[in-house]
Amino acid sequence: MSAGCVRFVLNQAVRTVCGGGPVCWTPASRFTICCERFNITAASWRWSPFSTEVQDAEQTPEPKKKKGPRAHNSISSVGRKIAHRQLQVISEAGENLGTLHRGDVIRMMDEKGLKLVLLNENKDPPVYQLMNGKQIYEEQLKRREKQTAKAASVQVKELAFSHGIGPQDLSTKLKQVESWLEKKHHVKITLQAAHKAPAVNMDTALEQMVEQMGIMVGFVSPPKVIRNGRAATCIIRLLSAKELSRQKQNKASESPSVSSTSKASQSETPPVTSTDTAEGSAQQ
Repeated sequence: MSAGCVRFVLNQAVRTVCGGGPVCWTPASRFTICCERFNITAASWRWSPFSTEVQDAEQTPEPKKKKGPRAHNSISSVGRKIAHRQLQVISEAGENLGTLHRGDVIRMMDEKGLKLVLLNENKDPPVYQLMNGKQIYEEQLKRREKQTAKAASVQVKELAFSHGIGPQDLSTKLKQVESWLEKKHHVKITLQAAHKAPAVNMDTALEQMVEQMGIMVGFVSPPKVIRNGRAATCIIRLLSAKELSRQKQNKASESPSVSSTSKASQSETPPVTSTDTAEGSAQQ
């Protein structure tokens, strides 16, 4: 096909689309006016597979960021943007409120002035708890202490002395043990029998020496006899705050029983009256 035929066909096509008379081959002028009149280009773009103006296109979800090991141990308020529809909720007092809709949970937050904290996302439904600011701060401190305790390695210090040690030297040794314990170390104590001394209960003697310390300690390894009864060893540690409070509660519960027992013994003994005193003097 010659160039003239091609030009004629194109002119006829443009004439049919634009509704005008015969036009010459001037794409920069006539074709632009025609496109503006009938909005051909915009329509073709709207239906084009490469269009960027499709309104109903689904948005691709953002990739989840990888959480570090500290992210699982952190605790904070999720605010009012709750990702889950149904939640298992625990009250600020630790009471299980069951499964609630997030709208009801938001209403409770507004009424009581509380914040919502995610505890376990892996359960179905996920577990949340209502907390106030103080509770969140205390929980953050607890988790931080646990994380620090896991990261820090516990050192075991060793100390050995003879059963015949003097009181002054024993006091010095025990003070050294206390300084190690205050630094969160464990201490291994070995008590050795004196040379050519008669056999004694070394484990009992070691336990009595540990009880002379000025701080409360616990046993990682209780006293046990070694070297055919010629020595005893144990590993001690500093008591935690929870263990100390438990011991104080036990002592407080034991003290009323002791006082009631002493009062009962006093009530059983009859009081000495003036008549009994007179009879005793008459017999003399």
